[in-house]
Amino acid sequence: MKFGILLGCVAIGAAMAADVPQADITNGVLKAKLYLPDAQNGYYQGTRFDWSGVIASLEYKGHNYFGKWFDKYDPKIHDAITGPVEEFMHDMKALGYDEAKPGELFVKIGVGAIKKLEERQYKRFGTYEIADTGKWSTKKGADFVEFTQELKDSNGYAYIYKKTVRLTKGKPQMVIEHSLKNTGKKTIETNVYNHGFFMLDGAVTGPDMVVKFPFEAKATANLQGFAELQGKEFHYLKELTARGSVHSEISGFGPTDKDFDFRIENKKTGAGVRLTGNHPLSKIDFWSPRTTVCPEAYIDLKVEPGKESKWQLTYDFYVTPPAAQ
Repeated sequence: MKFGILLGCVAIGAAMAADVPQADITNGVLKAKLYLPDAQNGYYQGTRFDWSGVIASLEYKGHNYFGKWFDKYDPKIHDAITGPVEEFMHDMKALGYDEAKPGELFVKIGVGAIKKLEERQYKRFGTYEIADTGKWSTKKGADFVEFTQELKDSNGYAYIYKKTVRLTKGKPQMVIEHSLKNTGKKTIETNVYNHGFFMLDGAVTGPDMVVKFPFEAKATANLQGFAELQGKEFHYLKELTARGSVHSEISGFGPTDKDFDFRIENKKTGAGVRLTGNHPLSKIDFWSPRTTVCPEAYIDLKVEPGKESKWQLTYDFYVTPPAAQ
């Protein structure tokens, strides 16, 4: 009976995912499924992460790199989201939050204009009322999806944000291209990071996983005996428990984009991915529970009215011989 109920819940979850707007793309080497922005039916409707470029799965040579890492799903939950997704913030808050009065609007790029509550401080992990999601449009090809969000004036902020997820022809490579044009009256000063949510073959976070940096990395927090940094490599000393997690900022990177270069590998299955960016890092926040590994790379943006900023992330997927067991 319990098994039947479990199967029913799985079937309902699969049906729910099948009903949301989505797109499949391939370049003959990689195959990916993306969820598309939609205020009523979208897989993600929270107010933390950018709605565009949500990747449900990506496959290469029988290995999968992203997936559902969380237990409870609700489209309004702040982190009920998969794949390499981004969050825009300014001083750990939403854009314009401090200057907005209760009832006025502040902005989350990739989400829209949000109504400020009567509250003591910004709730980053909460879900707010969205007053205006802007105008979303999507263009799809065989190997790419292009997302555009245009937000009109919201308390002086307005922009055109574009993101293209593209699979490089004939290569195990994915490129995410971004552009942010300021069409408002106020300067957009923000940082943005990609959370990653890597799930290399669905492995439990533990000794089989390793993260590699191009610099001598140091953890600023106590890793509580779960992990350690060995020169340029982040190693787990034991499997994380269901309630366990590792969280620390990582220092040691330099002022140029050459240090925006990480590798995450599953030593047991051989699945690996290299992530590089074309913008200098401003911060690395490393977080991983039992189900996902996330080196979160932050960059700073300052876009004056009438100006445009562009940046790019490149993912190279590979498979190495599995480590001897």
